[in-house]
Amino acid sequence: MPRTLAIRDNGRVNHSDQDTTDTLDEQPSRGNRLYPRVTSFRSRRGSLTDPQQDAWDRRWPELGRDVGDDLLDADTWFGRSAPLVLEIGSGTGTAAVAMAQAEPHINLIAIEVYRPGIAQTLQRIERTSETDAPVSNLRILRGDAVEVLEHMVAPESLTGVRVFFPDPWPKARHHKRRLLQPKTFALIASRLKLGGVLHVATDHAEYAEWILEAGNAEPQLTDVTWESPMSHERPVTKFEDKAHQVGSHIAEMVWGKIGA
Repeated sequence: MPRTLAIRDNGRVNHSDQDTTDTLDEQPSRGNRLYPRVTSFRSRRGSLTDPQQDAWDRRWPELGRDVGDDLLDADTWFGRSAPLVLEIGSGTGTAAVAMAQAEPHINLIAIEVYRPGIAQTLQRIERTSETDAPVSNLRILRGDAVEVLEHMVAPESLTGVRVFFPDPWPKARHHKRRLLQPKTFALIASRLKLGGVLHVATDHAEYAEWILEAGNAEPQLTDVTWESPMSHERPVTKFEDKAHQVGSHIAEMVWGKIGA
């Protein structure tokens, strides 16, 4: 079974990492159109600040796309061929930008539904242009990550998938909304290359047990006993201190696709 790694935290991407005035709009995803799927996120409409809108206008046409039905040509979008990693639920981009900087040899796609969070990610990317490690290997998809995996990502094409602090939907009646269900594990595994890696982090103890049970039950996934093709280190932020202050343990779980 995957072992718990060193404690890290980039904040709850669907909670405290979202500083917006969005209103709740819980419409179901289109699913397969005949049977709409209950999503794992709260759909919100939020306004952008003037600086965020400026960053959006400058960078979104180049770096962002809305989720669709067409298979993604990542090599063309990035302008190069490189290992491809998805981060599901990237929030305001704290982890995505830092990890893109740390791994310039990887093409990283961040998936997020909240426009203000995406705008902040674009601002973070712009700020790296003033550093010694400007980010040019990060792209953003706006929409439902499950639809990305189902329609836009080819089987056995991903080097890695990251899911950091997904919404735990703690009430039992809401567990059906959790992203990391057995079917999602199977879908992610089908998109990983042999030897590819899934890295999950959560600070919700009960959800961690749920995730661990579902991940360990997926026959395509196992312990990573080989050299991982991507880093498991995440940036430490203020949210880690908050988690420690309330006594929350941050569980990190890593699986690899069998066949490496």
